[in-house]
Amino acid sequence: MPKSIINRCETMGLRMTGQRRIIAQVIEDSDDHPDVEELYTRASNRDAGISIATVYRTVKLFEEAGILDKLEFGDGRARYEDAERDHHDHLIDLNSGAVIEFVDAEIEALQEKIAQKLGYELRGHRLELYGVPIKKPKG
Repeated sequence: MPKSIINRCETMGLRMTGQRRIIAQVIEDSDDHPDVEELYTRASNRDAGISIATVYRTVKLFEEAGILDKLEFGDGRARYEDAERDHHDHLIDLNSGAVIEFVDAEIEALQEKIAQKLGYELRGHRLELYGVPIKKPKG
C-alpha cells in the first residue's frame, strides 16, 4: 500500500501546513477526478478559512513534486488524482463528462506487444477513450 500523500510530502521535505494537510486528505479521500474548484469546495467544508488561491498553489506544488497527476480530458478543466494510485485507464463520457476508470488485460498486453515490435521497452502509458453512451433500441 503506498504511503499517504502527507507522508510522501513530508519525506520530500515539503512544508505541510494545516491547510495543505486538509487539501492532501481531500485528494486522498476522492474516488473521482476533481478539479481545483471541486477540491476547494470539499476542503472549505472542512476548513472555511481555506481560499481557492491556497488550493491552486497546493495543487501546483503537489503536481511539481510528482505527488499528483494532472489530467486534461479536453473539457477545459484540469483534474487531479494521486500519482501513486494503481494503474488504470480512462473512458470519458462526452455527454455527461463522467470519467470511468478501467483496467483491461488485453489492452495492457497489446501495448507491451506494440512497444516491443517497435523496438522499445514500455515504461508507462496513459490511455484515454472518449465516447457517448450507445442508445438501446426501444422494444
